[in-house]
Amino acid sequence: MFQYRQVLVRLRAGDSVREIARSGLMGRDKLAQLRALAERHGWLEPAAALPTDEALAAALGERQRVAASTVSSAEPYRAAIERWVAAGVQGRAIHAALKREHGYTGSYSAIVRITRRLRAAQPPEVTVRLEWAAGDAAQVDFGAGPLLVHPDGQVRRTWAFVMTLAHSRHQYVEFVWDQTVATWLGCHRRAFEWFAGVPARVVIDNAKCAIVKACAHDPLVQRAYAECAEGYGFKIDACPPHDPQKKGIVEAGVKYVKGNFLPTREFRDLADLNAQVRQWVLQEAGVRVHGTTREQPLALFEAERPLLRALPAIAPDLGSWHQVVVHRDCHVQYDRSFYSVPFALVGKTLWLRATDGAVAIHEDWRHVVTHLRALKPGTRRTLRDHMPPEARAFFERDRQWCVKQAQEVGPHCGQLIERLLGDRIAERLRAAQAVLALGKRYGAARLEVACERAIAHDSAQYRTVKTILSTGADMLPMSEPVTPPAYARSRFARSAASLFGQVDLHDADPTNLH
Repeated sequence: MFQYRQVLVRLRAGDSVREIARSGLMGRDKLAQLRALAERHGWLEPAAALPTDEALAAALGERQRVAASTVSSAEPYRAAIERWVAAGVQGRAIHAALKREHGYTGSYSAIVRITRRLRAAQPPEVTVRLEWAAGDAAQVDFGAGPLLVHPDGQVRRTWAFVMTLAHSRHQYVEFVWDQTVATWLGCHRRAFEWFAGVPARVVIDNAKCAIVKACAHDPLVQRAYAECAEGYGFKIDACPPHDPQKKGIVEAGVKYVKGNFLPTREFRDLADLNAQVRQWVLQEAGVRVHGTTREQPLALFEAERPLLRALPAIAPDLGSWHQVVVHRDCHVQYDRSFYSVPFALVGKTLWLRATDGAVAIHEDWRHVVTHLRALKPGTRRTLRDHMPPEARAFFERDRQWCVKQAQEVGPHCGQLIERLLGDRIAERLRAAQAVLALGKRYGAARLEVACERAIAHDSAQYRTVKTILSTGADMLPMSEPVTPPAYARSRFARSAASLFGQVDLHDADPTNLH
């Protein structure tokens, strides 16, 4: 206001607009407008007091009347434009909406001018710098890392997990291949071990590995992450949606890593990358003078370390929870491996909790079974008790069982079973099981005799043994012809030697074989 008051003093002293403009205080057009304003308010009267700064500012802020020809073409739509501007709609979209919905024929420039004035009239966005007590909080975020060759041979993107203590700005940085729940939990464990303590709160955004449903007031936390917080004794402080400034410390830390560590460096693999970043944090990032605290992060951390919560005596068993469906084969699938559950649960949806060493399966909150974690894709972890009775009986009666049971029946039964299992063409395990099952119906003694007679006829087959027993042929004297009906109907019941005598089939003339 000082400049305007000086102009008023000179106008009251009789200086012309040209003279005042020549001095550089104000342009001639602006001087003319100020003079007209002063005359309307009587400020040029020698006896009148000069206006106060408040009165002068209020008068200068008054809207001046303009000719109808100078009224913006967008002015009739001001109310709608104000709503759109408040909602963050851009000028191009506003111009298109006015043309489409209101038949607007004005230019886009008119929209630009009115939206600019409306935005200038809005209160500015302000932020409040928070003060963080030592040990109070850490902030966590992911950032894109360099491309490296994955163990599977493919070039993949890495991700930088960064946890920054809000008070000291000391960091833990680890590069990982993904942002899964298991990776998220493992990084937390290693970060707390790096700091040798746990902050009271961990400030996070709404990443899916931590938050199931984002909400400004009542976010739904991942079940596994909630267990992690309970085990280590920290509180989860999720930022409201679309408000990343609440964790601006770690976001600045991620930018610092990407701008000061990654450039000009080369990495052989993920292990080399993490080894270099740990060294960089201790030797460079930790000893620089921080732009906000004006102190070295490691120096402040030495004072903050005793105020962190102690690590639990026994590290919590961190696991990720997943919903799985029981397949018809009584197994659930997780991480390309298969784990059995009782057959009565086929078709149901269960909860699976996976840790580094085990996989536990639950029906709601009831524990069902725990398996050792399979490390190789395609591995099946199966308990026979989980199979249905018929399948369990089949698997229990394996080849070794059949041989043992047959030997207990008798030597001929053992010989027949060994011939069945030794077939080089077909798998005869079911046939062997069926032969032994005949012993329950007819008794071991009769089964032994039937096997002996089947071997004598060179027909070590299940149907032969069954026919001998069902017809009672096993109880006939061995001197009598024993020709089971079914066996007799066989096309090749007799050997070639009995049919052709002692004729050497290699030397015989095919024309004489009749």
